[in-house]
Amino acid sequence: MTTATPAKTKAYEELTSLLRDAAVLHSMQATLAWDQETMMPPGGAPLRAEQLETLAGMVHSKKTDPRIGELIAACEDDPEVMGDARRSANIREIRRDYELATKLPGSLVGELARASSLGMEAWKEARSKSDFKTFLPWLEKTVELNRRKAECYGVPSWGAELYDALMDEYEPKMTAARTQEIFRPLREFTVKLVERVKASKAPAGVDEVHTAIPIEKQKEFSRRVLEVFGFDFRCGRLDESAHPFCEGAGPGDVRLTNRYSEKAWLDQLSSASHEGGHGLYEQGLPKEEYFGQPLGDAISLGIHESQSRLWENQIARSRGFWEWAIGVAKDVMGAPVAGMSADQVFRAANVVEPSFIRVEADEVTYNLHIMLRFDLERAMIAGDLRPKDLPGIWNERMKKDLGLTVPDDRRGCLQDVHWSMGAIGYFATYTFGNLYSAQFWEAMARAIPDRDDQIRRGEFGAILAWLREHIHSVGRQYSAGELCERVTGKPLASEPLMRHLEAKVEAVYG
Repeated sequence: MTTATPAKTKAYEELTSLLRDAAVLHSMQATLAWDQETMMPPGGAPLRAEQLETLAGMVHSKKTDPRIGELIAACEDDPEVMGDARRSANIREIRRDYELATKLPGSLVGELARASSLGMEAWKEARSKSDFKTFLPWLEKTVELNRRKAECYGVPSWGAELYDALMDEYEPKMTAARTQEIFRPLREFTVKLVERVKASKAPAGVDEVHTAIPIEKQKEFSRRVLEVFGFDFRCGRLDESAHPFCEGAGPGDVRLTNRYSEKAWLDQLSSASHEGGHGLYEQGLPKEEYFGQPLGDAISLGIHESQSRLWENQIARSRGFWEWAIGVAKDVMGAPVAGMSADQVFRAANVVEPSFIRVEADEVTYNLHIMLRFDLERAMIAGDLRPKDLPGIWNERMKKDLGLTVPDDRRGCLQDVHWSMGAIGYFATYTFGNLYSAQFWEAMARAIPDRDDQIRRGEFGAILAWLREHIHSVGRQYSAGELCERVTGKPLASEPLMRHLEAKVEAVYG
């Protein structure tokens, strides 16, 4: 004899089915966006913008279907659903997503998608020519649309300004004021640490590492490293784009990209390991079971960035990693690196030297780049900074914060893709990721006491397994703050990152 499924529990099944339908459409959107960055001929941009606008409208329509609201309410009244920790968390997050989506008119969603697609093409051309003026209309459009979006959301109950509504999309419940509180001690520490490095008499002595390596060899080296890290190339790709990124299109399909320069083989490994960290997280999320549901999604961009920054900085910039990886580098790249030692490459990977380009910045000064972008985009949304004045303010801050005179817009305010794609409220999550990664790294050390020896042997399985168990597999069951306390026993703090950076600088500069 079989027992019929209760009507309210059937509501949960119908709800997750509808969400999967929306997710399939969204995965098509993601695949087209990836294609635009990697394969699409420039002439296809106008049609691609129409395609993405159409799909964005279809996804939004599905996600805001009144039937979804009815089913959420039915599930919230169902003790069987709400009595299960995973299901109740799923419903909580579905409710959040639904309420945010229904605040946005479909026309605005479509307009944002179209502007993002065309804006990225305009950014690529403007960046290649170092011509901010040609990109300015798109930046103005992006700021205007994001301000309208923030107005639709409204200032959150826990916030104080429109920018908080945009931050909430990427790092739920975070505010600009709280971000400033987190950034302030880190900025002070960073400035002092950079001054100590400048005063150090220890020579960097790494010029010989920056030698020309054929790009095909660099690609092979990065792929070998990512394979050993655990990235599954049966369910993923590594391609080339103007700005490195990771696109998790759906179950079994995670796309990574990188960019290359003959004399920047260390930089391309950093970006490959960074995007690989994102990819490992995407492959570790329970998407097969929860595709389209919050339990199959990343908790926040800060947590997502913690995974990329952990593999990039705590691992791929460590001395132990290079004790293993120098052998792989010599095997793949041959004569140009034959005379290099692990210690030389370790030092080269960790030189503290202010630079113009964020994605090429050293670990210590990197957060100053993020603080700059956070301040500027916050000011643009508030109306305190006009987009046309961005280059001048950017260049002033680069001089003040990093002591650099920006030579052109390509190495200045045009270097990042985020504003062209409409992502405002995003940048602070990179520093949140650094903070989370350092705190997770210390907690992991207690669970894997021989971790450093494993890294020296090129064994990363235990590290990945720990991340899978404690971070990847939970999806959005907890908030970022709750996850941090569950994993580390403490709320998010700046001290673990400061300890990590200080130890790295001591190892390189004495």
